[in-house]
Amino acid sequence: MRLTNVSQMQVQPGRLHSCVVTATPEDTERLPLSFDQRRHVSFGSRPGSWMAASFRLLHPTGLEQIAEAWEHVLGRHGTLRSVFTSAEEPDGGEDGGPAGAHGDRTGGQGPQLRLSRADPTGSRWQRLTDDAAPAELRAALRDLFDVACDPFAQPAHRLCVVEPSPQDPEQQGPQIIIGADHAHVDAWSLLVLIRDLTSCLEDLDAGRPLGARLPEAASFAAHTRQMAAKPTAPEEITARWREILDAGGGAMPSFPLNLGDLSVPRQEVVEVRDVVDAEALAFLESHAAQQGVRLIGVAVSVMTRLARELADQPLRTVFPVHSREDPRWFDSVGWFITNSVLENDDEGYAASYRTVKEAIRLGSYPLGPIMEPYGGMPQEPGMFAMSWLDHRKLPVNVAEDLQPQHVSAVIRTDGVMIWFVINDSGMHLRCRYPDTRQARRAMRTWLAGLVYGLRAPLEAG
Repeated sequence: MRLTNVSQMQVQPGRLHSCVVTATPEDTERLPLSFDQRRHVSFGSRPGSWMAASFRLLHPTGLEQIAEAWEHVLGRHGTLRSVFTSAEEPDGGEDGGPAGAHGDRTGGQGPQLRLSRADPTGSRWQRLTDDAAPAELRAALRDLFDVACDPFAQPAHRLCVVEPSPQDPEQQGPQIIIGADHAHVDAWSLLVLIRDLTSCLEDLDAGRPLGARLPEAASFAAHTRQMAAKPTAPEEITARWREILDAGGGAMPSFPLNLGDLSVPRQEVVEVRDVVDAEALAFLESHAAQQGVRLIGVAVSVMTRLARELADQPLRTVFPVHSREDPRWFDSVGWFITNSVLENDDEGYAASYRTVKEAIRLGSYPLGPIMEPYGGMPQEPGMFAMSWLDHRKLPVNVAEDLQPQHVSAVIRTDGVMIWFVINDSGMHLRCRYPDTRQARRAMRTWLAGLVYGLRAPLEAG
């Protein structure tokens, strides 16, 4: 699955349609908010808060079939049948209490939030363009998702279809793009949505009951309650978090090189670098195994060396970790991601891999109580994060012949995010950073050194 954004995604020419559903919040059922949901939604309505999945069906399929299958998918996943609202007055209850009072850089200050059940009803198709070229379709998708997938949209998701032009001599299947506000989905969830929708379409073709072959999907609300019921983090974990935040001046880690003036967020720059193909990837994994580590340990080693050589600092980066610890959640849609921090100053493979394990442990406890003294997760301009996505290791995956894409929004940013994406075709990097002269220079140097360092064992071998 290729990681891209809406301005660079691959779109086939054709006619763009949107499947519109409505969802009215119910007063009868209030749902719990996770720490990350509350933080994300408390920043308020804004363009670019969403993520999307795109794929292409292998044969012509009608819009009504797609809508019927999509309605069944919505029925499977509780988070897609819930909406956020902003309450006028604090109620002090479990689900709608104060979000915090320490400023919007923590995601803590904001409205009193409520999450309510809201079953989507009344799907209808809306044509957004006639036959259009890819550039026009990308712009139309961006404009639509910025509004339809807003945190407070009802519902905060939208399915779109690009039908091939009747003049297309090949007449291949339509391209489907599913967008959703990040509060309801993560990268793993996008795979689940593609799997579920294609399975339901196959059921329609075969005359089977929809979803007959799909496993049960537990609700994200149940996961939020389970996380809230976890024991308080031991003192050693809380103390380690204090050390990490103190080392960052009371905030999450910042990128070690000069990014220029970030007094306001800047237009993003997105770069994708192909690192190795499948054959070279196999060699690198064998090289890592011979050293007693996994490939991520090699990547952390390379970045640790870069941080020391270029900035004379330890490597410190935000490190998202998933909370699908129980197989019960493998087939569910939701935001099963929490943030941790990876800190390392020893480029040895063993030490680098130990820091990965430590980061996973730091992220295995509820962050709310840990971050409460800071009024939420303290974030400053220049925050640095890395994400490791190995699609081969996930229990849910998508066939490459569907041409799957993980599509991010186009945003303004004041931080640096690097994704390491691994699949059967090899490894590529995707990097997002602010468009300043200093950041362009710094990121060219960092990314060149990162790719060179990752490939170095190939040259030595």
